[in-house]
Amino acid sequence: MNPRVLLVDDEQSLCEWVAAALAKRAIDVTWRRTGVDALALLESDDFDVAVVDLNMRGMGGLELCERMVGCRPDLPVVVITAFGSLETAVAAIRVGAYDFVTKPFEIDGLRLTLDRAASHRALRTELHRLRRVIRDGQHVGAMLGGSVAMRRIYDLVERVAITDTAVLVTGESGTGKELLAREIHRRSHRAARPFVALNCSAVPEALLESELFGHVKGAFTDAGAPRPGLFRQAGDGTLFLDEIGELPLQLQPKLLRAIQERMVRPVGSDVEYPFEARLITATNRDLELAVDERRFREDLFYRINVLNVHLPPLRERGADVLLLAEQFVERYAVALGRGVVGLTAEAAAKLMAYAWPGNVRELQNCIERAVALTPFDRIVVADLPERIQAFRAARVVLGGEDPTEVLPLEEVERRYIRWAVEAVGGHKSVAAQKLGVDRKTLYRRLAAYDRSDPDKAAR
Repeated sequence: MNPRVLLVDDEQSLCEWVAAALAKRAIDVTWRRTGVDALALLESDDFDVAVVDLNMRGMGGLELCERMVGCRPDLPVVVITAFGSLETAVAAIRVGAYDFVTKPFEIDGLRLTLDRAASHRALRTELHRLRRVIRDGQHVGAMLGGSVAMRRIYDLVERVAITDTAVLVTGESGTGKELLAREIHRRSHRAARPFVALNCSAVPEALLESELFGHVKGAFTDAGAPRPGLFRQAGDGTLFLDEIGELPLQLQPKLLRAIQERMVRPVGSDVEYPFEARLITATNRDLELAVDERRFREDLFYRINVLNVHLPPLRERGADVLLLAEQFVERYAVALGRGVVGLTAEAAAKLMAYAWPGNVRELQNCIERAVALTPFDRIVVADLPERIQAFRAARVVLGGEDPTEVLPLEEVERRYIRWAVEAVGGHKSVAAQKLGVDRKTLYRRLAAYDRSDPDKAAR
């Protein structure tokens, strides 16, 4: 990014020198020698950064800075002050200046300051745009996001909702799979009927069959009264089974038969009962790999995976991170009775840079914590968890430590494949799709890499 800069200084020679030096660095500088002329120019033209000398004849730099901030709060103002005039620079910061540089200064140092200021403005502009998006309702139900990935999800939800076909929702933990299932239900003709949800990993294995299919009185210890089970409780609404990949192997044939026959048999009963509920399942596991490893029945997988909706991880949703963060700030400011109105640009930059392994759920937790703890009206970097403050984006290293070293192509491929699997949260089917290779081919290569790795082979 090469910012457009407005320079205001009553020394023409300095203006000409700065403009010429920055032009060599592809920065467009427009300069004026008085505050009055600079303010008049701002009424008709737009700039990314203003640079103002504090020591000027006529309208002083401090007054000009204050008036610029007042009429153009989106414009970061960098002030120039003489060496040793720290009090004046602090006064400028108090009236809204973004930063200051001291004379004499180096052009490259000024360039870095201008780049930071322009990035600050760009982030603030994006935050304002996202607030408008929230106000304008760029969402589907409770699902929020304007990224290309989420717009595809919205379109798919519209098409899936009008059918009664089984749906499998996939995606990493914390991406909002239950939220999406509820949205499918809300947009279907079953919307006025019950939405019944169960997390298969949260119920003890011994009780899961009864929870799903019901039981008769006396079927087991403590079965003092009959229970219909969730399939029948859902009526002609929707039954949502989360973490379906955790369903015990011995219970999978009974679930498969229930789906095929649209009938359930309670524990301890000889009678079968019909059910009308639509089935939506979800998992953060790679079910195709579980099928290959015989941990999940192939016939059951095809029964529940008629329609697949894959929720993208937050790291692939671009500016949706800020869109969601702004919504969470607003929500928790009200809930906690705090006067927090948003994020600083620096905090927003940290949120955008972070990889979010815990996805939307982790972001929500982060913002709730920040709103609760911040002493300011906007969340600053120091309010964020240490892991986010210190985060540096990971990158795949294809070369060795010696810059003259050329690695064998096989080693480059090995490193890249492992990095790709890690980048999609360990979902090998997704990694295979993105790499453009057959899923089983990827599995074979990973297995071969593990065998050749002494540390992994030892484990």
